[in-house]
Amino acid sequence: MSSLADVTDATFEADVLNSDLPVVVDFWAPWCGPCRVIGPVLEEMADQHGERVRFVKLNVDENPETQSRYNVLSIPTVILFDGGEAAETSIGARPKSYYEKAWARWLEVAVA
Repeated sequence: MSSLADVTDATFEADVLNSDLPVVVDFWAPWCGPCRVIGPVLEEMADQHGERVRFVKLNVDENPETQSRYNVLSIPTVILFDGGEAAETSIGARPKSYYEKAWARWLEVAVA
């Protein structure tokens, strides 16, 4: 399993907003238990869907500007950005099936 790339306040615009691909951003912190639960789920999805969607993480303790800009008030929060805009937001730990349904049009996953 690959680890998700880190983005920061300084790199967010280039890495996320200006990306040619949709980008899933995991807003997390090292002390957050639920964040540690969804981390492996997002890493697995990155391995499966990395050619269609980029997956990155942003430490909210170290990057308060981006956290504030997108009103991330609780973590984990996961936002899918498409064309520089926040397109889907999920708050709290969710199972993989939830993310697959929420992001189906970007992942091109057949959802029953």
